[in-house]
Amino acid sequence: MGKLYIVPTPVGNLDDMTFRAVNVLKSVDLILAEDTRTSSVLLKHYDIHGRLESHHKFNEHQTVPLIRERIQAGADVALISDAGTPGISDPGFLLVRACTEAGIDVETLPGATAFVPAIVSSGYPCDRFCFEGFLPVKKGRMTRLAELAGERRTMIFYESPYRLVRTLEQFCEVFGGDRGCSVAREISKKFEEHRRGPLKDVARWYSEHEPKGEIVIIVEGAPEKEKVKEKNKWKREREAEKMENAN
Repeated sequence: MGKLYIVPTPVGNLDDMTFRAVNVLKSVDLILAEDTRTSSVLLKHYDIHGRLESHHKFNEHQTVPLIRERIQAGADVALISDAGTPGISDPGFLLVRACTEAGIDVETLPGATAFVPAIVSSGYPCDRFCFEGFLPVKKGRMTRLAELAGERRTMIFYESPYRLVRTLEQFCEVFGGDRGCSVAREISKKFEEHRRGPLKDVARWYSEHEPKGEIVIIVEGAPEKEKVKEKNKWKREREAEKMENAN
């Protein structure tokens, strides 16, 4: 029986690739990539010429059984995403679950993921944190934010640059404009930026300066005294809004 390797790839600078990751990708029988065009650039940079196939959120339900069978037949397979660690807001979970349930050895290499440098650089506590990834785009979005209003741990969110300003405005609405935040943009790339300050100020900045690139938002946890107060306030406002709409 073969093995499944989960291999992190750089979130920006190609030099962030580890020696071990390169060696694994050179040795396996098959490399699964989220986007073969994007991954081809990385593989060419490191002179990796293994077989490359697509594995993404639109086809993973169909490809997982086939990949599992190939590994069971003796093939070593590596899974990579466009950037970072597969499974963290990227395809990977379904394949890992299928392999572990089938008794296949899954080896995950340590390596790049965007939220770690973002939270460490933010200046907010990172001994305990809450990773939320991408919030729902529409349905359930505000409900989830209301649930997080009293979260005391530092919170981590991923967001598209096209939705960043609106998201920060929603954070102001739910968490309060004075809550601290740090927006990390283009981590490990040439134009890396960390914009820190109260939510209202950071939201204003990006409303005047169009954001670009990959974005991680770090939000300060709620103070103990505000844990219940903020949540109840938000609930009351939502209830009042529902009553007004009903009338």
